[in-house]
Parts: sequence; structure tokens; C-alpha cells
Amino acid sequence: MRNIRAKTFLLAGALGLLVLHLCKDFIDHKTIHLPIDVREGHSQLQQHATKTSYTFSWTRCQQNMSAANITGFSSLPGGIKDFLYYRHCRHFPMLMDLPDKCGGPDKSAEVFLLLVIKSSPVNYERREVLRKTWAKERLHNGVWIRRIFISGTMGTGFEKERLNKLLELEQQEYSDILQWDFSDTFYNLTLKQILFLEWMERNCPNARFLLNGDDDVFANTDNMVEYLQSLKDNDGSKHLFTGHLIQNVGPIRSSGSKYFIPVQIQESESYPPYCGGGGFLLSGYTALVIYHMSQSIAILPIDDVYMGMCLAKAGLAPVSHMGVKTAGLHIPSNALDGYDPCYYKDVLLVHRFLSANMYLMWHRIHDPNLKCGPSKKRLKEH
Repeated sequence: MRNIRAKTFLLAGALGLLVLHLCKDFIDHKTIHLPIDVREGHSQLQQHATKTSYTFSWTRCQQNMSAANITGFSSLPGGIKDFLYYRHCRHFPMLMDLPDKCGGPDKSAEVFLLLVIKSSPVNYERREVLRKTWAKERLHNGVWIRRIFISGTMGTGFEKERLNKLLELEQQEYSDILQWDFSDTFYNLTLKQILFLEWMERNCPNARFLLNGDDDVFANTDNMVEYLQSLKDNDGSKHLFTGHLIQNVGPIRSSGSKYFIPVQIQESESYPPYCGGGGFLLSGYTALVIYHMSQSIAILPIDDVYMGMCLAKAGLAPVSHMGVKTAGLHIPSNALDGYDPCYYKDVLLVHRFLSANMYLMWHRIHDPNLKCGPSKKRLKEH
């Protein structure tokens, strides 16, 4: 009987230790959000952001079956239905992390311009060209430019496995990818932004400025650094959000449009002012403001509009920069070369470039022998 009691005692002790370990593991992965008034200034944001922040990675986010009870749900396209079923899901397992990308939270202020580039797993060629051109990590004008690609997953089975392996190989060579286990689709672009901002608050809270853009834009990051350095009284600790300003527009209700937003997602007929999602510049302060505002705003699948919604809730506004051309660059005549480097030498960003043209243009605008006539005027910020 004594031996049985002893064994029972040992078993109970072992189970107790296991429970304690599991509880600790849960605590170490739970997301902790503290209330904060973003209008109290950047110092409080910095103080909050450098506190220990943990992410609880949900292995599976349950489908919200009640979405099917929404009026008119059955007539919606499949992609919209899926969005509504999983709209509440904001936490996904992280497959690739870069906790020391900015040198840790305490040293992250040394990153002057953080390039945050949205890239799907299949876009290997785009990432390779960007690493050799405008997204090359370097010291420019005395300040550091750093690069991060943010991605989800694509495909199923062997295809998903192959694409994940491709990113793993890139990560081994370049250490520049953040990846989460969610489906990398158009409707999840906003989710991708939120997950990045959560990562930033934890690992890079004091980065001065960010370029947030697609992997098919041509970005003159040298010009961006010089523009940001020219700002008066803003070292990243004050509000900045600038790009191709879009305002006085609302949801597209045509179901055939890529940007279709039915009333089941948003009833309002208007959007707040926002900047085109191909690429925009923002301060580190504003990035953290957007993240905190996002915690109480339902996800909208149009990510650039969602950024504008977060700004509006914080009482902030985006502004226009004439050097950001997310709708493309207007060339005055068809008789002129649309890829003349003189048109691109002084802009900040132009959307939609093929990889080969991207590579060529970057080298052409840096050609010391490039001569540009007075008819190709320098584009300046308003």
C-alpha cells in the first residue's frame, strides 16, 4: 500500500509540473495589449511598444458560421463569403521570423528607412531584382535602409511545401522574410498589414520611417531618404503618411470588380481619404498609431482604404506627394520613350514595373553620364 501511495504521489507531482509548464507556455504566447491614448505622444507609444509583447499563435481559427445569417449572404461571391466567415481571425502561426532585423527593440531607432514589401511566395524573380536594386540594404546619406518582405502561404499539399521551401532557402541567404501561415490572397492584404504592424511593435518599434509597398513598384529609395531627411522637426516621432492621395470615393458595388465591397462588409457609401496601396511613406509613429487603431476596427479587404480608416479614427490625415505615382507615370507623348530614365530620376515611386525593366531603370538613373534636358523637369514634393 505504501508503494502505491508513493507512486500515486510521484504521478500527481509529475502531472502538476506538466500543468505548470503548459500554463507558462500559454502565458509566454498570449498577446497582451495595453490601453493607450495615441494622442499623448510618441514617447508613450515607444514606452508601450518596448514592453514585452507576446503573440499567441492560433493553430486554427474557427469559421464564424453565423456569417451565413447575414442578409443576402447566399448571393455573394465565394471569396467574399470566405472573407466574412474568417473576418475575425487576426492571429496566425509565424513560419519565418526576424526578431533581430532592426537590432532589437532598443536599437531599432538606428533604422532610418524600413522597406516593408508585400510579396507572395511565387514572386521569387521580383524579390531577387529588388534585392539588387532599390531594396538593397545599405547606408545612404549616413543613415540605414533595411528590407523586409512580408508573405503568407500559397497552394496546398506539395505545391505549398515547395513554395515554403523556396522562401526558406531565400531566408537562409538573405534573412529578409516574414511569413505567416495564412492564405496569401487579395482579400488578406489587410491581414498581412496588421500582422506586420504587430511584429513591428514587438521587434522594431523605433524605426524612423517606413516605405510600405508592393514588389512590382519602382522606388527611388535614395530620393526617399533625402526627402525624409529634409522634413523639418520630424525624425519619425511625429505623424507622416504621404503618397498618391485618393479622396471623395466610396465602395465599388459592382460584383465583377476586383475591388467589390458589398454592403454586407461596409454599409457606408464613402471612404475616408487614403493613399494608393502600391506604395506610401509613413513615420514609425504613425505606423504604431495605425496598429493601435486597427484593434477596434473590423478588417476591410481593401488594405489601403483600411489604413485610411485607421488614420481617420486617430484624427490624422494622409497627404499627397506628387513624386509618388501609384497610377503610373504620365508621359506627354507616345513618340517619347516611356522608360527614359530622365523621367524617373527624380520621382519617389512608380507602380507596376516588370523585373527586367526594374533592374535596367535602377542602373540607368545611377549612370554618372546621364544627361537630362530642361524639358524633363524635376518632380518635387508639394
